[in-house]
Amino acid sequence: MIKNYIKIAWRNIMKQKVFSLINVIGLTIGLSASFVIGLMIFYDTTFDNFHNDGDRIYRVVTNFGSPDGDDYNSGVTLALEDAIKEDLNFEIISGFYIERPAIVENKDNNSEFKWPNFVVYTDKNYFEIFDYNFLAGDEVEVLSKPNTVILTEKRAADYFPELKPAEVIGKTLVYNDSLQITVTGIVENFKQRTDVVFEEFISRPTLLQTRLRQDVLNKNWNNTNSASQLFVKVSESANFETIQKRFDELTLEHRSEDAKKYNNTRTFELQPLSDIHFNENYGIYDWSKGQASKSLLTNLALVALFLLVLGCINFINLNTAQASQRAKEIGIRKTLGSSRKQLIGQFMGETFLLVFLSAILSLLLSKWLISVFSDFIPEGLEFELFKSPIIILGIIILLLIVTILSGFYPALVLSKFNAVSVLQNRLSVGENKVKLRKYLTVFQFTIAQVFIIATLLVGKQINFLLSKDMGFKTNAIVSVYSPRGEREVSKKKIYAEKLRGIPEIKGISIGGNPPASFSTSTTNASYVDGDKEVTSELQFIHGDTNYLDVFELNLLAGRVHRNDTVRELVINETFGRILGFQSPEEAIGKNVVLSGENIPVVGVMSDFHQRSLKTGIEPMALIGDWYRPRFSQFQALHISFKNESSEGLKRTLTKIENAYKTVYTEVDDYQLIFMDETIQQFYSREEKVSKLLNWATGLSILISSLGLLGLVIYTTNRRVKEIGVRKVLGASLLQINTLLCKEFLILVAIAFVVAVPIAWYGISSWLQDFTYKTGISFWVFLISGSAMILFALIVISAKTLHAANTNPVNSLRSE
Repeated sequence: MIKNYIKIAWRNIMKQKVFSLINVIGLTIGLSASFVIGLMIFYDTTFDNFHNDGDRIYRVVTNFGSPDGDDYNSGVTLALEDAIKEDLNFEIISGFYIERPAIVENKDNNSEFKWPNFVVYTDKNYFEIFDYNFLAGDEVEVLSKPNTVILTEKRAADYFPELKPAEVIGKTLVYNDSLQITVTGIVENFKQRTDVVFEEFISRPTLLQTRLRQDVLNKNWNNTNSASQLFVKVSESANFETIQKRFDELTLEHRSEDAKKYNNTRTFELQPLSDIHFNENYGIYDWSKGQASKSLLTNLALVALFLLVLGCINFINLNTAQASQRAKEIGIRKTLGSSRKQLIGQFMGETFLLVFLSAILSLLLSKWLISVFSDFIPEGLEFELFKSPIIILGIIILLLIVTILSGFYPALVLSKFNAVSVLQNRLSVGENKVKLRKYLTVFQFTIAQVFIIATLLVGKQINFLLSKDMGFKTNAIVSVYSPRGEREVSKKKIYAEKLRGIPEIKGISIGGNPPASFSTSTTNASYVDGDKEVTSELQFIHGDTNYLDVFELNLLAGRVHRNDTVRELVINETFGRILGFQSPEEAIGKNVVLSGENIPVVGVMSDFHQRSLKTGIEPMALIGDWYRPRFSQFQALHISFKNESSEGLKRTLTKIENAYKTVYTEVDDYQLIFMDETIQQFYSREEKVSKLLNWATGLSILISSLGLLGLVIYTTNRRVKEIGVRKVLGASLLQINTLLCKEFLILVAIAFVVAVPIAWYGISSWLQDFTYKTGISFWVFLISGSAMILFALIVISAKTLHAANTNPVNSLRSE
């Protein structure tokens, strides 16, 4: 019987090739999107789910509050660990310090490794919280002595490529030319997905031999560094309210006088291990992989859901529309004894066959989609993940759900026909079924229309962001950064002199970060005017006396600082207004208090945007390199060009790199960043959203148009004789086309009316994240609506004009 059902199902599919193809295309698009996006959701939600008692492992993080806003830090003060060691709510406490050595040497084979990643100073408690598999070495006295290190299998292979793990034990590595550290253990790298990516574990007592010695000994409560991290494993009976209360008591007990004065707050919180992968406030340890976003995954899941629903709607519409064509088959089957249950089973089998065929095509298409959506696909996700048993089970369940959604209602409609009425040719199409098809068509085009409007408005906002004047020069300007860890200003000056000999270069400035960057240097500042005191956060940018000229920042009053090390401020307009000055000139000569020291304001520069236009302009000051000779804030040379042509710029960049190599002869980490590329990176997420909407719009229009085309084909085929009669009676081609198009265009117009408030609300909510935003223009809705109606008209007319052009003799011959 099953074999017979499959044969009949295949014959019906092949008999209605056009409708079957429309159904398969719609379902394939929806399933492909669901497969790939489902794979992404599975991949990102299964990080660090393999640790023993992982639900009891937390990272302690720090939140800061001030009148100017909130800030988040993944680290804690070094003093916190000692303060909570005796807390009974914590089963294990493990503090560690992330430190990147400048160089690690293996003297045995004369190899050296510069700036290795994922190096931490920690103790045995770390290996009690995270269960590593030891491949070699002492598992009892783990990191108990100074100058010892445990390596992962991968890092050991980098340092000692010719040796097996057991042979590495006892070997010596030299860190930063001075620290001789012995390898005491080799552990296996985690095989499952994890954000705990550390490769090198140095014993914590070794910190006393590094530049961090004073920080470790003093353990200042008011010093919070993201490198100082703390993990805890809470007891099974832990009371989280009690833990938080203890944290709050500690912050109040150790609140500084400055924090009280400036109304700043600090809180410690427990961050679940599973939250690290998604929480952008605190970040992950391997920034090169990019932070996962729950909101992005949610949006992707909604896109997949909508596309899948659109494909199911096509199936329902076309199958119910064609119900009358299979009426005689159903009548004969019922006469021969088929029950309604058997008929439903047969039609559901046909549906599953189409869904299964679509699934096969979707799997083939998914491999291509993974490369197309590379901006959304997390690094490490591969097509082979489809072999995972849970993914296979999920696909099977999805196919069953799609089969039921697509086929159950048409199966009920088809199996409900009365055998006597069918065989006597007294079958009529129910009004409710026609209404359902209309509702579903409106729903389809509403989704497509929402996507179109959203795509246009998001594109308009992104264009506004990228084209808006930032307040300083952003094109034809680059920053060349010094080698990592190099703080000799003299070398930068030598490099600058060499660059001044290049005729294509317009200006050069030695400084810190450019005016707009991802880095922030902030302090508290105050200004006393008689009995009145104004306090505010103040951000710094560091630059020499050429900084303003290179970036074409306007100096509104006063002058720049006299030299690099003099303590003078060039503030922006915003900071001047906060301090109460009515004009830039009024601020000149006034003193701002920084860390108890009076610093004179010698200049006022025009406002500019330091970040993306999501945020407003912050109070800022340009300063020199105040902390010499202890260390230098100057880490880059900023270069502007005379010739902005692509060919000229390319030649100039080659000269800049060649000059760099003559100054820094022993390094190979040349780093050059274009200012306009940095600005574009501010909006990388928005550009991803735009790309996602472009795809969603195109695919939803394709699915909806195919469904519309199917309904038009069915309708015109049923009205062939009517069209012939009308032509014989003198109806023109335009009149017939208008008659056939009118019903469908009304549905598209209704969809537009429904879509407008939905799209407006969604985009309005999205734009709330931006301090500076474009307006929601009426013309966008008008263009999108007109485009959708025009597109639908083209799809409909493609078939209706063909039907209207048919010779009426052919259609009326049998009458």
